[in-house]
Amino acid sequence: MPNHTPNSTESSDNKPPYSEVDKSPEPAHATTGSSTTPKSRLNKTPKMIANGRRAFTWYLLSLVVLIIDQWTKWLAETKLTFHEPVPVIEPFLNWTLAYNYGAAFSFLADAGGWQKWFFSGLALLMSLFLIGYLIKAPRQAKLLSTGLALVLGGAVGNLIDRLLHGHVIDFIHVHNADVWHYPIFNIADMGISIGVALIVIDMLFLEKKREMPRS
Repeated sequence: MPNHTPNSTESSDNKPPYSEVDKSPEPAHATTGSSTTPKSRLNKTPKMIANGRRAFTWYLLSLVVLIIDQWTKWLAETKLTFHEPVPVIEPFLNWTLAYNYGAAFSFLADAGGWQKWFFSGLALLMSLFLIGYLIKAPRQAKLLSTGLALVLGGAVGNLIDRLLHGHVIDFIHVHNADVWHYPIFNIADMGISIGVALIVIDMLFLEKKREMPRS
C-alpha cells in the first residue's frame, strides 16, 4: 500500500490562523453607552464667570431705583402736609408724609443726633461693599445680582436723605382702617426689602445648583 505524505501546503492549511493581540492602551472612555464620550466631559463642574464689566448693567438698575426714590420723595415733600394722610385706596393705603430719624421701624429715632452719622456710615459701607460684590458676583446668578442692585439703590437713596436732611423721608402708609398700621416707608425701603428677599431665595435654592457638576 503506497504511503501518502502530505505536502507542505496541506499541513500549513490545517494550522489555526495566527491572530496578533492588540496591546495598545484603550482610550479613556466612559462606559455610558457611547464610545466617543470622554470621562473628562462627564460630571464637569461649571465654571463661574464674574460679572466684571457687566456689573454696570446692574448699576443702572440701582440708579433707576435711586431716581424713582428721590423723585417720589420730592413729590411727597412738595405735595403733602406733614402727618396729614391722603387716602389712596381705602381703607388700606394712604400717602402720609413722615420723617424717620432712626433706622427701620424708627429704631433709635429719639437718640441725640449721633444716629444720623452712625446709620449714614453703615449705609456708606454697605453701598461700597455692594458695588464691589456686584463685580465679583457670578454672571449666571442673575437673581442674586438683581437683589444686590435693588439693595444698593435703596441704601444710597436713604443715605442721601440722611446726609441732606438729617432724616429719611417716608410717605407710603399701609394700614387696615384704624385697627392696624404698618410703619410708613418709601421706595428705597421697598428696594431693600425686595432685594434682600431675592438674595435669600438665591442662597437657599439656586446657589447650590450653580455649583453642582453637570453630566
